[in-house]
Amino acid sequence: MLSYFRNCAVCASIALAGTALAAQELEPWGTAGGWDVLIDPTLGDGCLIQAEYSDGSLVRIGFDRNAGSGYITAFNDAWGSIDEGAIYPILFDLDGDEYEGEAEGIYLYDVPGADIYFDNPDFLFDIAAKYTMTLYNSEGLVMQIDLGGTMVGLEAALECQDEMG
Repeated sequence: MLSYFRNCAVCASIALAGTALAAQELEPWGTAGGWDVLIDPTLGDGCLIQAEYSDGSLVRIGFDRNAGSGYITAFNDAWGSIDEGAIYPILFDLDGDEYEGEAEGIYLYDVPGADIYFDNPDFLFDIAAKYTMTLYNSEGLVMQIDLGGTMVGLEAALECQDEMG
């Protein structure tokens, strides 16, 4: 399983995306599966889903039409200091399947976050088919979220993409 994640070429061309994320204004499109569906004009009108979790995490899963990539971005004020632009090794655990990758440190309105890109957007649907996503860095557990409703949310994001042309 680890090789599949590595083949997704995590962090391909994320430096520009992280910078754009910090200054973005998202446009509402709808809701689905407990997620807000939004459009990001800075990512080529790429559609995304966004949800807030009880641990304070804000999670976005979407499509960057400029880079032809999929991504997961998460922010949480409790994460403390993250170096913007720094690359961090991470480990995803999806219902017991583990995947290694890299995340770029970013900030959104002074809230620290991590940006994880995939050159294979289909990997996002593999994530959506799971129940729990746990993210680890070199210091241990970063976050654990329930993925319930994610498949419905991503299907709506695809409808949104169809509308965007």
